[in-house]
Amino acid sequence: MAEISIEQIKKLKELSGVGLTDAKKALVEADGDFDKALDAMRKKGLTKAEKRGDRETREGLIDSYIHDGRLGAIVEVNCETSFVAKTDEFKTLAHQIAMQVASMNPLYVSEEDIPEDVKAAKIKELEENFKGPENMKEQILAGQAKKAFSDKVLMNQPFILDDTKTVEQFIKEAIAKTGENITVRQFKRIELGVTE
Repeated sequence: MAEISIEQIKKLKELSGVGLTDAKKALVEADGDFDKALDAMRKKGLTKAEKRGDRETREGLIDSYIHDGRLGAIVEVNCETSFVAKTDEFKTLAHQIAMQVASMNPLYVSEEDIPEDVKAAKIKELEENFKGPENMKEQILAGQAKKAFSDKVLMNQPFILDDTKTVEQFIKEAIAKTGENITVRQFKRIELGVTE
């Protein structure tokens, strides 16, 4: 069995948001393979993050990002406690979400925020050009509509600082590290000379 140092345990704890005991156990189970242990802990942390998704978020902060004085975004990001809201990690997360909004110009936080009439209009538009099998029409149109809105929904967008994950996955990783539910409540993007 590979020798496991306290430095490895501390590093795994810091990167995954788990306790020292869990970090050591993961390294032992991975036979000292740090990357394998980190992957296992992230999956475990993300599973816990899913469970935290129902907890209420009443604290948090409002942050903004201005690019070249020409465009900017302001966001409200919430968590469960003021303690977490005051951490540098949470402040950084809120700022990165503001950068995402300024850069990628989403219209909605999540798919649930897309108005039903907007969804219906998109499906009707897609229906007019539909050329697939009739028995699969409803499923295909729903999939095409989801794809059409994917770049307009913040949570579905590729995260600008790491496009291997979506914004939703980025936030879930933060939930796993902080141990608290985190939500984006609202945002506003402003571009010089552009009105809605």
